[in-house]
Amino acid sequence: MADILHRIGVEQSSPEQVYNALTTLDGLSGWWTEKTSGETGLGGVIEFRFGAGGFDMKVAGLDPGRLVRWEVVGGPLEWIGTSVQWDLRQDGDHTILLFKHEGWREPVEFMHHCSTKWGTYLMSLKQLIETGQGAPDPRDVKVSDWD
Repeated sequence: MADILHRIGVEQSSPEQVYNALTTLDGLSGWWTEKTSGETGLGGVIEFRFGAGGFDMKVAGLDPGRLVRWEVVGGPLEWIGTSVQWDLRQDGDHTILLFKHEGWREPVEFMHHCSTKWGTYLMSLKQLIETGQGAPDPRDVKVSDWD
């Protein structure tokens, strides 16, 4: 199994602010994709749509201000059965976010692409919290013909 791992620090923020951006439709559409719908509560399924397709995530874990975990239940075959998790903690005037997209069967080329895209979207999340304006799809940084 292979995993995508990232760490960011969000300035002048609290874990609760970042948690809200990860657990509300307005928050999610402000940094990941504008086409976000579904149920964000525990057990709900959130649908994320992009120009080239999308993902369905079942909300598998919520601990306010500390943790968000999703299981991928719809999308590209490489994503099915993987999980996405954010661990949050306060460190001075920063919220530290540890990100994992884990359970990839093998590190295929698409995983490399997704790692880069997760990095750009995590920077969009940081930007949303720090400035009030993220860069979700379709206004995100394009990195390849898979975008």
